[in-house]
Amino acid sequence: MAELRPRDPKGQREGFTTGACAAAAAKAAARVLARGAAVDAIETTLPNGQKVTFPLRRCDRDGPRATCSVIKDAGDDPDCTHGAELVAEVELRREPGVEIRGGAGVAVVTKPGLGLPVGAPAVNPVPRRNITEMVLEELEGSGFAGATVTLSVPQGEEMAKQTINARLGLIGGISILGTSGIVKPYSTAAFRASVVQAIDVAAERGIAALTLTTGGKSEAYAMKLYPELPEEAFIQVGDFIGTGVRHAARRRIARAIIVGMIGKLSKMADGKMMTHAAGSEVSMELLAQIAEELGARPEIAAEIRQANTARHVLELCQREGLTGVPGGICRRVVEHTSRHAGGALEVHACLVDFNGALLGRYPAGDAGAIGADRAEKAEEP
Repeated sequence: MAELRPRDPKGQREGFTTGACAAAAAKAAARVLARGAAVDAIETTLPNGQKVTFPLRRCDRDGPRATCSVIKDAGDDPDCTHGAELVAEVELRREPGVEIRGGAGVAVVTKPGLGLPVGAPAVNPVPRRNITEMVLEELEGSGFAGATVTLSVPQGEEMAKQTINARLGLIGGISILGTSGIVKPYSTAAFRASVVQAIDVAAERGIAALTLTTGGKSEAYAMKLYPELPEEAFIQVGDFIGTGVRHAARRRIARAIIVGMIGKLSKMADGKMMTHAAGSEVSMELLAQIAEELGARPEIAAEIRQANTARHVLELCQREGLTGVPGGICRRVVEHTSRHAGGALEVHACLVDFNGALLGRYPAGDAGAIGADRAEKAEEP
């Protein structure tokens, strides 16, 4: 097994998500069963399409079951799961399909609003799909059509105490996460510098309108909303929206369009210009107030105040037909970020759902540089 490299708190070395490590471990265990030989490393395909070879910490077979594990290397990110052992126990079956179960150290979902059924293991949709694809890849030509995969994380319950999992209703361990498979290090100075540099490049090219997004998925959705903008106009500011709007104003950019999902935009709507989970929380009180302004019944506002996550609030609003709430959030985002930028920047905001559909914008009648109809039809890439 390769030695785990020490982290540099100021470094920018990328690492791998828990989801990527779990998929690699599951793939290795499936290979052991399908081919009948132990392995010490496994090449896997990350959700972003990148191929990576992971060394294995463990590779055992016990009759019809095989167990393999991968040690998570989070790169230079200060992630509490750096060094965690992601264990996958796999048993093959003739019936098609891959069933994913949670073992010790993997959280169980106990509250709504997390995009997973209550009672299910906290294995997010992208890792689930990646695990399924990697296992089925190993079963081609083996005579087996499916598998049961049980994931576990020794010390996962202890690691979870350093997170807000329990508050969100994720009990008993950590979550298996990751949308790309890659962990980009959270280094305040380095990330802020990259945002400033990206805006400088756009300004030097004479780009008048920027889209500031909170991550890779929101950037992909923004590109669907504004396909006529050049690539340099799309800037991932991450949690540093304050840095983004201020520097855009400083470089005399005419317009900034903020595109994001409800969690990050709700924090901006509350005036938080640094939206990292460790430094800010979503205000359910603010979201309830917005709903009340749009005619929500008192009992619905009370339910929003007790909601588990911003995503849960969105589900409640959709259930009650409160379609104006996303636009109300966007209005407050524009107010706060415009003020933060010193009033020298025209700011627009778009709130998209988790599949990229546009739910609300401010100004309300504005679709940016493209037609409203086309913007409304943005779909998951």
